[in-house]
Amino acid sequence: MRQVLFLFFATFLSVGLLVSQSPTSKFSWPEGKLAAVTLTFDDARSSQVDVGLELLNRLGAKATFYVVPIRVEERLIDWKRLVASGYEIGNHTLQHPCTGNFLWSRDAALESYTLEEMRQELIVANQRLEKMLGVRPTTFAYPCGQTFVGRGTQTRSYVPIVAELFLVGRTWLDETAVDPAFLDLAQVTGVEMDGKNFNEVKALVESARNEGQWLILAGHETGNSGPQTTRLSMLKELIPYLKDVKNQIWFETVETVGSYILDQR
Repeated sequence: MRQVLFLFFATFLSVGLLVSQSPTSKFSWPEGKLAAVTLTFDDARSSQVDVGLELLNRLGAKATFYVVPIRVEERLIDWKRLVASGYEIGNHTLQHPCTGNFLWSRDAALESYTLEEMRQELIVANQRLEKMLGVRPTTFAYPCGQTFVGRGTQTRSYVPIVAELFLVGRTWLDETAVDPAFLDLAQVTGVEMDGKNFNEVKALVESARNEGQWLILAGHETGNSGPQTTRLSMLKELIPYLKDVKNQIWFETVETVGSYILDQR
């Protein structure tokens, strides 16, 4: 009898664990799509307009570019051309502040910021981008994926400021896509696509499709090799795959997907 009871409770526990681990999202993507995928590129790197733009245009891609105003100014004609092609421009701060443990960020270290300084930086960056490009960013990407300012007991999150000023805030170097029925729009995840081949990224897309998620891929340079570089060979295969109707993927910008999710809520 004791053995029977033990087997019963063991079976009950196993079933409970399986149920708790199964997807619970019942979110409906438009037109019966099973998932959403977005391409994002950070920093306004020169290769994005020198190399990436031509490929994206040729393949009819959708993408969001998170830019730093000073880098846009250096290639203003090219960035105006990118905007005219219909791509989304997002805010990536004025100075790209990260932890001062990156020596290149020591003069713009998050540890030295206050919340008010960060708020002003985001507002001014939006103003400058609107003046230069004629568009006002509605979404934001956290430099280095870091969401804090200050030190020790004075450390504060600036996520609430992003939530106030923007429709969506995207992080970086995350390990999962997001559940549209659960996510915090001020902290959606960004999964790295730099350095990956098509099969590696395809696996991420298929996982998101199986779970009904929104996968936001994040990259930097566009080219054939090098660090922090999204491979052109990968994009040549990925973009047609995302656009193929039989794969049931909604391929759109951060602003478009974020707006849809907000409307559904």
